Parts: sequence; structure tokens; C-alpha cells
Amino acid sequence: MNLSDLLAYDNVSEECELRSPFGFMAFHGGDLEEMTDIIASRAAERAGASYYGIQLPDNLEWHIPSHKVTADQSPQLASFLSHVNIVVTVHGFGRAGFFTSLLLGGRNRQLATHLGSSLREHLPAYTIIDDIDGIPSNLRGLHQDNPVNVVEHAGVQLELPPRVRGSSPLWWDWEGPGLTPHTERLIDALVHCATTWRH
Repeated sequence: MNLSDLLAYDNVSEECELRSPFGFMAFHGGDLEEMTDIIASRAAERAGASYYGIQLPDNLEWHIPSHKVTADQSPQLASFLSHVNIVVTVHGFGRAGFFTSLLLGGRNRQLATHLGSSLREHLPAYTIIDDIDGIPSNLRGLHQDNPVNVVEHAGVQLELPPRVRGSSPLWWDWEGPGLTPHTERLIDALVHCATTWRH
């Protein structure tokens, strides 16, 4: 399956909001990598940044590798990638030994350092891994065709464990209002990163 096939599937939705040249993406959103689209879209709205996301319906778990999410398959994605010059892509992952770790891959290592500092300030209970050598090789987001790397200044692939997304057993009794406290602080960190980036 490729991106154009996925976008043609029933109840798959695509969203694009063009604001500043700083962008947030979440193209594995909805039921696939839970909460990633909500986190990215809310951070983008609050920061005045641009946003592109794909939301999969319940029980659809078609994971398209990031390097196959290409602009030639979606006019909205093409519009987004031509508008922004730097991007943070938001992903979800779960792996033993990394349940409290946030991984900052992608080719813009200066932005990774900047985002890492913001995340450490807002989420002191988590381990922030912005040293590329400390990230598992298949989660580094370095492929040249990965959307995080195709814009002018490239960007950061942010991998989030379930706990910080509010989708782990830790939050079984959370009734709100709003998102879990860790998720809210994560969004605060992303907004701070985007609004203080000066390069």
C-alpha cells in the first residue's frame, strides 16, 4: 500500500493548515499512533505554526513507512511541504526499555538540541534522547525521503512513548478535563520550541 491508496480508504481524513514556515506533522494519527495528530495539531495552532496530519479510523492500522509518505501522492501534503522550511514530525512508539524516553531523530540536529532543552524543562520525569547515536537505528528518521528531511532546513522526528501521549495504563482512571497533565506539558514544550526558534 502507498499513501494515495490509504487516502482513498473510507474514513481516512487528511488535514492541512498553512500558517508560519515552522511546521508540525502527524501522518500516522488516529487509531494508529494514538494522540499524535491531536498533539501536533494543538501545538501548531497555539504556536501559529503550520500543520499536516492524517487520521486513521478505529481498527485501521495500515502503517506506511515514513519515507513512502511523499508529496507526489497528495496535493495537500505537497502544499504543506512547499510552504514550510522546517518541521517537527510527531510519531508514537512503544519499546521495552524506552517507556519513559522521548527520541529526537531527523537531520536537523540543531533543532533537536533546541527541542530537547524545551522537553527537559517541561517533562523532567522523562529521558530526552537527542543524541542520534542513542536512538535505535530504525527510529532515527534519517532517510532522505522521510518528510522530516525534505523541506529546506529539514527537522526533527519526535518519537513519543504511550505514557506521555496519555494512552498507557498509568492513566486508566484519568477523567479530565482535557488531556493528561503529561500530554499538556508536552504540547507546552512543543509550542515553546516553535515560538523561540530563531534560525
